[in-house]
Amino acid sequence: MSDLLTLILSVGSFLVLLTMGYAIGRMNERAHLRQLVRQEHELGYMMISDMRRLPDNWNAEHATLVTGTAVIATDYFKTFAASLRNLFGGEVRSYVTLIERARRQAIVRMLREAQAYGANVVWNVRLETSTIGGRQGANGVEVIAYGTCMLVR
Repeated sequence: MSDLLTLILSVGSFLVLLTMGYAIGRMNERAHLRQLVRQEHELGYMMISDMRRLPDNWNAEHATLVTGTAVIATDYFKTFAASLRNLFGGEVRSYVTLIERARRQAIVRMLREAQAYGANVVWNVRLETSTIGGRQGANGVEVIAYGTCMLVR
């Protein structure tokens, strides 16, 4: 009887954590995406490009390196779903939004830094990513966005 009770408590705890991870993680993810949409809209006047060279007819002033970083942690549900996907193979969709949110947040932070310099263009933008892992796979993702900001008239 004691072993059965222990098993029920273990499975129950797992299901509670899984459900909480899904519900709270989904709520936080949606709130973060809404916040990103607002911030991207506010910064929509800034030009951003991954091109290395400026157009010849541009008069650029005050070129400065700017960076933005974001570290987004995964929730219990995403970790569980990813471990199931590892069994069967295929795209780990639960991590796609994680990476998208980190990328967009890093770019917004880079643009905010450029805005503080009075720039209206960020050129030669690059993105670097890395996973932050534990024993059971990725626990989060880090993205750094960097580029050269300048004022173009």
